[in-house]
Amino acid sequence: MIHNQEVNNDLQSRGIQFIMDTDGRQFIPWDSITKDDVVIIPAFGTTLESEKLLLDKGVEVQKYNTTCPFVEKVWNRADKLGRDDYTVIIHGKPKHEETRATFSHSANSAASVIVRNMDEAILLGEYIAGTKPGNKFNEDFASRYSDGFDPEQHLMRVGVVNQTTMLASETQAIAEYFRNLMMEKYGEENIKKHFADTRDTLCYATNDNQNATFELLNTDADLALVVGGYNSSNTSHIVELCERKFPTYFINSENEIKSAEEIHHFIYNERRKEITHNFIPAKEQVKIVLTSGASCPDTLVDRVLLKMTSYFPNSRSVEEVMSGLL
Repeated sequence: MIHNQEVNNDLQSRGIQFIMDTDGRQFIPWDSITKDDVVIIPAFGTTLESEKLLLDKGVEVQKYNTTCPFVEKVWNRADKLGRDDYTVIIHGKPKHEETRATFSHSANSAASVIVRNMDEAILLGEYIAGTKPGNKFNEDFASRYSDGFDPEQHLMRVGVVNQTTMLASETQAIAEYFRNLMMEKYGEENIKKHFADTRDTLCYATNDNQNATFELLNTDADLALVVGGYNSSNTSHIVELCERKFPTYFINSENEIKSAEEIHHFIYNERRKEITHNFIPAKEQVKIVLTSGASCPDTLVDRVLLKMTSYFPNSRSVEEVMSGLL
């Protein structure tokens, strides 16, 4: 349902099954689903192709559709860009459920292409500037562009939308890059004809978390703990931000903290677990930044907080601290 293993494990323990995993690998064959099944569409939304499969089976789709309204806002914006004859550039992770769903909806009404990061945006920019031959486009953006995409035709008018859990500053930088590129090629006086002035489409929970993390970077802390699902896009960006300043440990629950001397944490870029010893500095007062991804339940963060404070026997209780703040 969301990118948090603890939440999904809880749902499975209550009898809810998952049709496919986060990369689109099938767990339950479509043929085994009937009109009597309750199928919940997750917050990421789903592709038009999957929705049609369900509708053709007579499955009630809208009643159990939990697609985030911010995701739908991106789809609506992409649709408007298409109707205004702009090509949609989607800033997102190509295999992410939300990006796959957004691409499916966008490609229904507009020429569309996905860029993963600024490096890929610059690569796409070479086709806009005409410094790279069009016959290389299929190779550079394989499986990430809509049917019939012609870089010479479809990169003359563009607009940028994003996977709502991407880093806001990166999306803004990518949009600004394409805007400047269009001004260089067509002139500032013609910019509105070639670049759609779209606004940020991040979900408010992701945006709030990222803004709060930027504020935390002003803190002089000894370490940071980031709690969330290891396949969570928005949590990975919180980790990236914290790593700019602190020794940072990405964990999915308090169970990864084995003792005051040992923590098991996830290295996101390398997709692997690592064990670190003596992660808590040997001093009486330790300052720890504790934050989480947007999809992480508060109860998980609370359990991490309580476990960490248990290693400091002379610390005040959470209740005492909170009562002093009220």
